[in-house]
Amino acid sequence: MSTILNPLYFAVSWVIVTLHNTLGYLVGKTSHESLKWSLAIIGLVVLIRIILIPLFVKQIKSQRALTVLQPKMKEIQKRYKDDRQKQSEEMMKLYKEHKTNPLSSCLPILAQAPIFFSLFTVLNGIAHNHPHGVFKGGDGLGTAAFKSAQQAKFFGASLSDTFLSSHVTTTKLVTIALIIFMSATTFTTQRQLMVKGMPKSTGGNDMMAQQQKIMLYVFPVIFAVSGVNFPVGVLIYWGTTNLWTFGQQFYVIKRNPTPGSPAYIELMEKRAKKGIIDPTTLDNSTNSGAGTTLEAPDEGKLPNSNQRKQPKKKKPKK
Repeated sequence: MSTILNPLYFAVSWVIVTLHNTLGYLVGKTSHESLKWSLAIIGLVVLIRIILIPLFVKQIKSQRALTVLQPKMKEIQKRYKDDRQKQSEEMMKLYKEHKTNPLSSCLPILAQAPIFFSLFTVLNGIAHNHPHGVFKGGDGLGTAAFKSAQQAKFFGASLSDTFLSSHVTTTKLVTIALIIFMSATTFTTQRQLMVKGMPKSTGGNDMMAQQQKIMLYVFPVIFAVSGVNFPVGVLIYWGTTNLWTFGQQFYVIKRNPTPGSPAYIELMEKRAKKGIIDPTTLDNSTNSGAGTTLEAPDEGKLPNSNQRKQPKKKKPKK
């Protein structure tokens, strides 16, 4: 397994070392070493999330496609409630027909998993004096960077230490704070999606609502329990990527919300007050729910129309 993942170890360590060296031109090559290593990990997050933007777009499209398919999914569940196998087969046919899949919503997380594991291995190797990737090179650059990374700290806690591996009180406190932050941002991001980004009509017993509720409560608990085994640098990585996800999701919900969601209704009401859309169409558009593909209209245009709203001419008096 180590041989297969060696290219990833090299890529992750190379990005971190390159960002660390680049920051040296800004804050000094021989000073603020701990700050540079911490910022290098944050820079790794930014780079990875920019690369994953196409997957994020695909995730949004898949989520909205599943929202539109909710009525058909409920019908299949009702029709084959006593035959689980047939129900699964019909569900797969429906997904294939509309070119979507529930697993698409997990694509950004799944795509980050190899990076996450590679960073974990690289930092763990630093802690146990077992270099990986660029750090493993016998040249002076790799050796110097490895020694520098071993001494790097985040608020007094070594970047390669974990809650369980360290007996230093400072490290314990820092890791606990980072684990709480990681779990809290996971919960907040998922709750934002459920409260603002999901149509009201997809509540109750439907599959998507149940899936989102499970993710809301289970994921933070999983991260809190497993976080005691993560190095400080990995906790920084995951907390930063959670912040990115929250901001990215907030932007999408605010600017291009899912039809029928509370954010969509709020957007339509604001546009109606400004006269951008016809108020008489507000009820139909905001109550359309999960069974429609209605998108938020562009500024200055009526819903489902390519024509701008024109002022009505008054009839001349006889």
